[in-house]
Amino acid sequence: MWVSTSLKEAVEKLPGYEGLERIWAAIPQARLVGGCVRDMLCGRNVHDLDLASPLPPEEAQQRLEAAGAKVIPTGLEHGTITAVINHRPYEVTTLRRDVSTDGRHAVVAWTDDWQEDAQRRDFTINALSLDQEGRLYDYFGGEEDLRAGRVRFVGRAAQRIEEDALRCLRFFRFFARYGQGTPDEEACQAITQLRERMTRLSIERVAMELLKILAGPQLLRTMKLMEQTGSLAVLLPHHAPLSALERLLACKDPAEPLHRLAVLYPPGGGDGQGFDDIGAHLKLSNDNRALLAAFARPEPSLAVTMDDDALRRVRFVQELPILLGRSWLIQARQLGRPDAEWSMLRHRLAEMAQPVFPLAGRDMMALGVKPGPEMGRWLKRVQQWWLEQGCRADGAACRAWLLAQLPPC
Repeated sequence: MWVSTSLKEAVEKLPGYEGLERIWAAIPQARLVGGCVRDMLCGRNVHDLDLASPLPPEEAQQRLEAAGAKVIPTGLEHGTITAVINHRPYEVTTLRRDVSTDGRHAVVAWTDDWQEDAQRRDFTINALSLDQEGRLYDYFGGEEDLRAGRVRFVGRAAQRIEEDALRCLRFFRFFARYGQGTPDEEACQAITQLRERMTRLSIERVAMELLKILAGPQLLRTMKLMEQTGSLAVLLPHHAPLSALERLLACKDPAEPLHRLAVLYPPGGGDGQGFDDIGAHLKLSNDNRALLAAFARPEPSLAVTMDDDALRRVRFVQELPILLGRSWLIQARQLGRPDAEWSMLRHRLAEMAQPVFPLAGRDMMALGVKPGPEMGRWLKRVQQWWLEQGCRADGAACRAWLLAQLPPC
């Protein structure tokens, strides 16, 4: 999709435009930059509104505060401040030029040269800027590249990767989202030659980019490209064949990166590296690692033939997001294609109220069960009976069943 309205009209329709007006009143020279311009051009939803300014950060902060904005010096050493207007953040960064780089971080100096600032950005589609009148500034052919679905480095690809190896991963991330046709040959050659530099990156940054890649709409093409350049072996060693991922994608999955990571590391597969290992390798959050581990468990079982009683039992045993994730993995493994019955199963699970066991310790005490191990054993017995009834019995029915089981006083 390509927007047909004028860019000025498109800017005026952006969520948060009122804040932009305040910023432009204080800093008329400021321009929208980066992702918001890129996504606005191709008709995608715009989330973050980032701007650049030729003013030093301290002067920009003074002007914005004088205009009534709350300003947070989020990264003064990098020239970045955040203006908060109507509870919405706007990053404003001073134009920069690189003084030196170490393969990951750069020492920068301020500049008032917009092209010099654009030249330090990674890809042509990210080097666009837009002023308050709707004038687009495109120094390196980024608009044409965006129309063509071409992800191309600003300047020499090898030099840009030598400056920051994370740009290899960012190339795949943007290709997964915007790429069409044949990938840029120069970029692929440079990544192939310099792929080992990615081993010097922090694993946390690698994981962050990988999860974004895994959410991309052009994922299979991107993963095959990563395999061809040798990057996949560097980043995700011992992964399962990409055919497993292809089966999941063929099911029209919801683009959840953890589902997609899960099929690349099935339990006991991939040369013995399973879910727990890849979670540890990527230093994922404890919540994400727990999700991967839960996806790997064979129980509770899921099948399209389950009746409502069976579904209530699994809803009680395992949380809905885990069940839904497991359903996609099972469908991919069993079918590898869209299926109305699996879709209906997920709909039934999502619409079903969360079953809640109706008894607690105080109910047991009211029936004469003393606190301690004995109470725990009786609670488990009642819960097992309740599960067998399809989680339908209410508190009164559970108490009646328990009374019938308890030995006479």
